[in-house]
Amino acid sequence: MDQLLEFAGNHLLLAIIWLVLVMLIIGSWLKSKLSPIKAISPTELTLKVNRENAVVLDIRGEEDYRKGHITDARNVKLDQIDKQPLTGLEKQKDTPIIVVCQVGVTAQKAAAALAKQGYSQVSILQGGMNAWTGASLPVVKAKR
Repeated sequence: MDQLLEFAGNHLLLAIIWLVLVMLIIGSWLKSKLSPIKAISPTELTLKVNRENAVVLDIRGEEDYRKGHITDARNVKLDQIDKQPLTGLEKQKDTPIIVVCQVGVTAQKAAAALAKQGYSQVSILQGGMNAWTGASLPVVKAKR
């Protein structure tokens, strides 16, 4: 412990950076645990679709969607979700909705917008379509 305090005293800037990083990591972990939006695996997505009739929203670009998407996934642009409530989903506020993007990062923003609009069971596919295809799960290719 004495060595740690001596190091912090001799390298104040490094010690401050280290403390800030630890606080950010803890804050991020707490935020994810307390968030109503959960990240689910490809297997959990399959179970939710089969058992709970979950709706899958694919927010990738149209070209990526055509190259391969999850069966019955609806292609919706992110700005459509941000600007207005989605048509056709008004009556499904309590239905599980799973948002899918390419790697799972952009989906978080769309899921937050849906949660703000009153959808109670919003999730994102952890790892996005990369995780889905990486698990060798089937994709549907759209016809041109």
